[in-house]
Amino acid sequence: MCGIVGLLIKKPEWRESLGELMVPMLIGMSDRGPDSAGLAVFTATLPEPHRKYSLYSKDKFDWDLRRSFQAVFGTTPEIEIDGNRAVLTSDREPDRVKQWLKAKHPNLHLLSTGRTIDLYKDTGKPAMVAERYNFSTLKGSHAIAHTRMATESAVTPDRAHPFTAGEDFCLVHNGSLSNPYSIRRRLEPLGIHFETDNDTEAACRFLEWRMREGDDLETAIKQGFVELDGFYTFLMGTADKLALVRDAFACKPAVVAETDDYVAIASEFRSLAHLPDVKNAHLYEPAPEELYVWTV
Repeated sequence: MCGIVGLLIKKPEWRESLGELMVPMLIGMSDRGPDSAGLAVFTATLPEPHRKYSLYSKDKFDWDLRRSFQAVFGTTPEIEIDGNRAVLTSDREPDRVKQWLKAKHPNLHLLSTGRTIDLYKDTGKPAMVAERYNFSTLKGSHAIAHTRMATESAVTPDRAHPFTAGEDFCLVHNGSLSNPYSIRRRLEPLGIHFETDNDTEAACRFLEWRMREGDDLETAIKQGFVELDGFYTFLMGTADKLALVRDAFACKPAVVAETDDYVAIASEFRSLAHLPDVKNAHLYEPAPEELYVWTV
Protein backbone atom coordinates (compact mmCIF):
# COMPACT_ATOMS: atom_id res chain seq x y z
CA MET A 1 0.00 0.00 0.00
CA CYS A 2 1.31 3.43 -1.01
CA GLY A 3 -0.09 6.92 -1.42
CA ILE A 4 -0.04 9.07 -4.54
CA VAL A 5 -0.93 12.73 -4.97
CA GLY A 6 -0.76 15.18 -7.84
CA LEU A 7 -1.71 18.77 -8.50
CA LEU A 8 -1.92 20.77 -11.73
CA ILE A 9 -2.51 24.50 -11.29
CA LYS A 10 -4.58 26.11 -14.04
CA LYS A 11 -4.56 29.59 -12.51
CA PRO A 12 -1.08 31.06 -13.18
CA GLU A 13 -1.05 33.29 -10.07
CA TRP A 14 -1.50 30.21 -7.87
CA ARG A 15 1.67 28.54 -9.17
CA GLU A 16 3.73 30.45 -6.61
CA SER A 17 1.86 28.45 -3.95
CA LEU A 18 2.18 25.00 -5.50
CA GLY A 19 4.37 23.69 -2.68
CA GLU A 20 2.12 25.06 0.05
CA LEU A 21 -0.84 23.23 -1.46
CA MET A 22 1.08 20.01 -2.11
CA VAL A 23 2.61 19.46 1.34
CA PRO A 24 -0.70 18.75 3.14
CA MET A 25 -1.63 16.44 0.27
CA LEU A 26 1.60 14.48 0.73
CA ILE A 27 1.41 14.34 4.52
CA GLY A 28 -2.21 13.22 4.28
CA MET A 29 -0.96 9.99 2.71
CA SER A 30 1.54 9.25 5.52
CA ASP A 31 -0.44 6.26 6.83
CA ARG A 32 -0.30 4.70 3.39
CA GLY A 33 3.48 5.13 3.08
CA PRO A 34 5.64 5.84 6.14
CA ASP A 35 8.94 4.45 4.76
CA SER A 36 9.96 7.09 2.21
CA ALA A 37 8.57 9.95 0.18
CA GLY A 38 9.33 11.92 -2.94
CA LEU A 39 8.09 14.73 -5.13
CA ALA A 40 8.65 15.90 -8.69
CA VAL A 41 7.84 19.49 -9.61
CA PHE A 42 7.69 20.98 -13.10
CA THR A 43 8.93 24.56 -13.26
CA ALA A 44 9.58 27.21 -15.90
CA THR A 45 11.23 25.68 -18.97
CA LEU A 46 14.94 26.26 -19.48
CA PRO A 47 15.97 27.48 -22.94
CA GLU A 48 17.65 25.02 -25.27
CA PRO A 49 20.24 23.54 -25.02
CA HIS A 50 20.24 23.85 -21.20
CA ARG A 51 19.38 20.91 -18.95
CA LYS A 52 19.20 20.57 -15.19
CA TYR A 53 20.30 17.46 -13.35
CA SER A 54 18.89 16.66 -9.90
CA LEU A 55 21.58 14.82 -7.91
CA TYR A 56 21.57 13.01 -4.58
CA SER A 57 24.32 11.67 -2.33
CA LYS A 58 23.56 9.36 0.58
CA ASP A 59 26.96 10.21 2.10
CA LYS A 60 28.65 13.51 2.83
CA PHE A 61 29.82 14.94 -0.48
CA ASP A 62 31.84 17.93 -1.69
CA TRP A 63 29.46 19.48 -4.19
CA ASP A 64 32.02 21.84 -5.74
CA LEU A 65 31.96 20.22 -9.18
CA ARG A 66 32.71 23.38 -11.12
CA ARG A 67 36.47 22.95 -11.56
CA SER A 68 36.35 19.33 -12.74
CA PHE A 69 33.39 20.10 -15.02
CA GLN A 70 35.25 23.08 -16.48
CA ALA A 71 38.30 20.93 -17.22
CA VAL A 72 36.24 18.52 -19.32
CA PHE A 73 33.59 20.73 -20.91
CA GLY A 74 35.28 24.12 -21.10
CA THR A 75 32.45 25.89 -19.30
CA THR A 76 31.32 26.34 -15.71
CA PRO A 77 27.94 24.91 -14.70
CA GLU A 78 25.50 26.41 -12.24
CA ILE A 79 25.10 24.40 -9.03
CA GLU A 80 22.41 24.87 -6.39
CA ILE A 81 23.19 22.89 -3.23
CA ASP A 82 20.68 21.80 -0.58
CA GLY A 83 22.26 19.43 1.94
CA ASN A 84 22.73 16.01 0.36
CA ARG A 85 21.04 17.16 -2.86
CA ALA A 86 22.12 19.50 -5.65
CA VAL A 87 20.93 20.69 -9.05
CA LEU A 88 23.55 21.11 -11.76
CA THR A 89 22.55 23.20 -14.80
CA SER A 90 24.55 23.21 -18.02
CA ASP A 91 24.22 23.77 -21.76
CA ARG A 92 26.52 20.85 -22.62
CA GLU A 93 25.23 17.75 -24.44
CA PRO A 94 23.14 15.74 -21.93
CA ASP A 95 24.52 12.28 -22.74
CA ARG A 96 28.08 13.55 -22.26
CA VAL A 97 27.19 15.16 -18.94
CA LYS A 98 25.55 11.98 -17.67
CA GLN A 99 28.51 9.88 -18.78
CA TRP A 100 30.86 12.28 -16.99
CA LEU A 101 28.80 12.15 -13.80
CA LYS A 102 28.80 8.35 -13.84
CA ALA A 103 32.53 8.08 -14.51
CA LYS A 104 33.75 10.90 -12.28
CA HIS A 105 31.23 10.63 -9.43
CA PRO A 106 29.85 7.06 -9.42
CA ASN A 107 28.42 7.42 -5.91
CA LEU A 108 26.08 10.22 -6.95
CA HIS A 109 22.53 9.23 -7.83
CA LEU A 110 21.04 11.07 -10.81
CA LEU A 111 17.43 11.68 -9.78
CA SER A 112 16.21 13.42 -12.95
CA THR A 113 17.21 15.21 -16.13
CA GLY A 114 15.29 17.77 -18.13
CA ARG A 115 14.43 21.35 -18.90
CA THR A 116 11.54 21.58 -16.41
CA ILE A 117 11.70 18.80 -13.81
CA ASP A 118 13.16 19.00 -10.29
CA LEU A 119 13.00 15.80 -8.26
CA TYR A 120 13.37 15.05 -4.56
CA LYS A 121 13.13 11.70 -2.77
CA ASP A 122 14.47 10.24 0.44
CA THR A 123 13.75 7.79 3.24
CA GLY A 124 11.78 8.84 6.30
CA LYS A 125 8.25 9.86 7.13
CA PRO A 126 6.65 12.16 4.54
CA ALA A 127 6.49 15.16 6.89
CA MET A 128 10.22 14.82 7.63
CA VAL A 129 11.13 14.56 3.95
CA ALA A 130 8.93 17.55 3.11
CA GLU A 131 10.61 19.64 5.80
CA ARG A 132 14.11 18.42 4.91
CA TYR A 133 13.77 19.69 1.34
CA ASN A 134 11.47 22.67 1.96
CA PHE A 135 8.67 21.36 -0.23
CA SER A 136 6.38 24.17 0.92
CA THR A 137 8.52 26.73 -0.96
CA LEU A 138 8.36 24.97 -4.32
CA LYS A 139 6.85 26.78 -7.27
CA GLY A 140 5.66 25.43 -10.59
CA SER A 141 2.75 24.47 -12.81
CA HIS A 142 2.27 20.88 -11.62
CA ALA A 143 3.73 18.27 -9.32
CA ILE A 144 3.32 14.63 -8.36
CA ALA A 145 4.34 12.98 -5.10
CA HIS A 146 4.37 9.60 -3.38
CA THR A 147 4.50 8.00 0.03
CA ARG A 148 5.90 4.48 0.08
CA MET A 149 5.18 1.41 2.14
CA ALA A 150 7.84 -0.98 0.84
CA THR A 151 6.63 -4.46 -0.08
CA GLU A 152 8.90 -5.82 -2.81
CA SER A 153 12.25 -4.06 -2.46
CA ALA A 154 14.43 -2.36 0.16
CA VAL A 155 13.78 1.02 1.76
CA THR A 156 16.42 3.24 0.14
CA PRO A 157 16.33 6.68 -1.50
CA ASP A 158 16.82 5.28 -5.00
CA ARG A 159 13.86 2.91 -4.56
CA ALA A 160 11.59 5.72 -3.42
CA HIS A 161 9.20 7.28 -5.94
CA PRO A 162 8.94 9.17 -8.26
CA PHE A 163 10.90 7.16 -10.81
CA THR A 164 12.23 8.89 -13.90
CA ALA A 165 13.53 7.90 -17.31
CA GLY A 166 14.64 10.03 -20.24
CA GLU A 167 13.92 13.73 -19.82
CA ASP A 168 11.05 15.52 -18.09
CA PHE A 169 9.10 12.34 -17.40
CA CYS A 170 8.30 10.69 -14.09
CA LEU A 171 5.91 8.15 -12.62
CA VAL A 172 4.53 7.21 -9.21
CA HIS A 173 2.73 3.95 -8.55
CA ASN A 174 0.39 2.39 -6.04
CA GLY A 175 0.12 -1.35 -6.58
CA SER A 176 2.31 -4.18 -7.77
CA LEU A 177 3.30 -5.56 -11.16
CA SER A 178 3.54 -9.29 -11.75
CA ASN A 179 5.84 -9.10 -14.80
CA PRO A 180 8.55 -6.49 -14.15
CA TYR A 181 11.36 -8.93 -14.88
CA SER A 182 9.94 -9.91 -18.26
CA ILE A 183 9.80 -6.18 -19.08
CA ARG A 184 13.43 -5.85 -17.97
CA ARG A 185 14.52 -8.81 -20.11
CA ARG A 186 12.85 -7.18 -23.09
CA LEU A 187 14.41 -3.73 -22.56
CA GLU A 188 17.94 -4.53 -21.37
CA PRO A 189 19.10 -5.96 -24.74
CA LEU A 190 18.10 -2.58 -26.23
CA GLY A 191 20.70 -0.89 -24.00
CA ILE A 192 18.21 0.33 -21.37
CA HIS A 193 19.89 0.23 -17.97
CA PHE A 194 18.00 -0.46 -14.73
CA GLU A 195 19.21 0.99 -11.44
CA THR A 196 16.98 -0.86 -8.92
CA ASP A 197 14.91 -4.01 -8.50
CA ASN A 198 11.72 -1.99 -8.00
CA ASP A 199 8.79 -3.00 -10.19
CA THR A 200 7.83 0.64 -10.74
CA GLU A 201 11.10 1.28 -12.55
CA ALA A 202 10.11 -1.32 -15.14
CA ALA A 203 6.86 0.51 -15.87
CA CYS A 204 8.60 3.89 -16.00
CA ARG A 205 11.31 2.73 -18.40
CA PHE A 206 8.85 0.84 -20.58
CA LEU A 207 6.63 3.90 -21.08
CA GLU A 208 9.60 6.21 -21.70
CA TRP A 209 10.99 3.72 -24.23
CA ARG A 210 7.70 3.71 -26.10
CA MET A 211 7.73 7.53 -26.23
CA ARG A 212 11.35 7.54 -27.39
CA GLU A 213 10.31 5.15 -30.17
CA GLY A 214 7.72 7.67 -31.36
CA ASP A 215 4.57 7.17 -29.28
CA ASP A 216 2.94 10.13 -27.63
CA LEU A 217 2.16 9.75 -23.93
CA GLU A 218 -1.39 8.55 -24.52
CA THR A 219 -0.34 5.89 -27.04
CA ALA A 220 2.44 4.69 -24.75
CA ILE A 221 -0.03 4.28 -21.88
CA LYS A 222 -2.43 2.31 -24.10
CA GLN A 223 0.44 -0.03 -24.94
CA GLY A 224 1.13 -0.27 -21.22
CA PHE A 225 -2.38 -1.68 -20.73
CA VAL A 226 -1.33 -4.53 -23.02
CA GLU A 227 2.19 -5.14 -21.71
CA LEU A 228 2.12 -4.31 -17.97
CA ASP A 229 0.42 -6.95 -15.87
CA GLY A 230 -0.70 -6.39 -12.29
CA PHE A 231 -2.69 -4.11 -10.04
CA TYR A 232 -1.81 -0.45 -10.36
CA THR A 233 -2.71 3.17 -10.28
CA PHE A 234 -0.10 5.18 -12.18
CA LEU A 235 0.26 8.96 -11.97
CA MET A 236 2.67 10.45 -14.49
CA GLY A 237 4.11 13.88 -15.16
CA THR A 238 5.71 15.37 -18.26
CA ALA A 239 6.80 18.91 -19.03
CA ASP A 240 3.24 19.91 -19.94
CA LYS A 241 0.94 17.08 -18.83
CA LEU A 242 -0.40 15.17 -15.87
CA ALA A 243 -1.76 11.68 -16.59
CA LEU A 244 -3.62 9.14 -14.43
CA VAL A 245 -4.53 5.53 -15.23
CA ARG A 246 -5.78 2.48 -13.35
CA ASP A 247 -5.63 -1.18 -14.33
CA ALA A 248 -8.63 -3.16 -15.54
CA PHE A 249 -9.68 -4.16 -12.00
CA ALA A 250 -9.16 -0.67 -10.50
CA CYS A 251 -8.62 -2.06 -7.01
CA LYS A 252 -6.04 0.59 -6.09
CA PRO A 253 -7.91 3.72 -4.99
CA ALA A 254 -7.85 7.15 -6.58
CA VAL A 255 -10.02 10.26 -6.47
CA VAL A 256 -9.93 13.39 -8.62
CA ALA A 257 -11.08 16.92 -7.79
CA GLU A 258 -11.41 19.38 -10.70
CA THR A 259 -12.20 23.07 -10.57
CA ASP A 260 -11.57 26.00 -12.90
CA ASP A 261 -8.36 26.63 -10.93
CA TYR A 262 -6.77 23.20 -10.51
CA VAL A 263 -6.86 19.44 -10.97
CA ALA A 264 -5.97 17.47 -7.85
CA ILE A 265 -5.48 13.72 -7.49
CA ALA A 266 -4.96 11.52 -4.45
CA SER A 267 -5.35 7.97 -3.26
CA GLU A 268 -7.88 9.19 -0.69
CA PHE A 269 -10.05 12.30 -0.38
CA ARG A 270 -8.51 13.33 2.95
CA SER A 271 -5.48 14.63 1.00
CA LEU A 272 -7.76 16.93 -0.99
CA ALA A 273 -9.97 18.23 1.79
CA HIS A 274 -7.85 21.35 2.48
CA LEU A 275 -7.82 22.61 -1.11
CA PRO A 276 -9.55 25.91 -1.95
CA ASP A 277 -13.24 25.54 -2.85
CA VAL A 278 -12.94 21.74 -2.98
CA LYS A 279 -16.55 21.46 -1.76
CA ASN A 280 -17.62 22.80 -5.16
CA ALA A 281 -15.15 20.73 -7.19
CA HIS A 282 -16.16 18.02 -9.62
CA LEU A 283 -15.22 14.91 -7.63
CA TYR A 284 -15.02 11.49 -9.21
CA GLU A 285 -13.32 8.11 -9.09
CA PRO A 286 -11.36 7.33 -12.28
CA ALA A 287 -12.69 4.39 -14.27
CA PRO A 288 -10.58 1.30 -15.00
CA GLU A 289 -8.37 1.36 -18.10
CA GLU A 290 -9.37 4.92 -18.95
CA LEU A 291 -6.84 7.64 -19.75
CA TYR A 292 -7.11 10.86 -17.78
CA VAL A 293 -4.72 13.46 -19.17
CA TRP A 294 -4.58 17.15 -18.29
CA THR A 295 -2.45 19.71 -20.11
CA VAL A 296 -0.83 22.79 -18.57
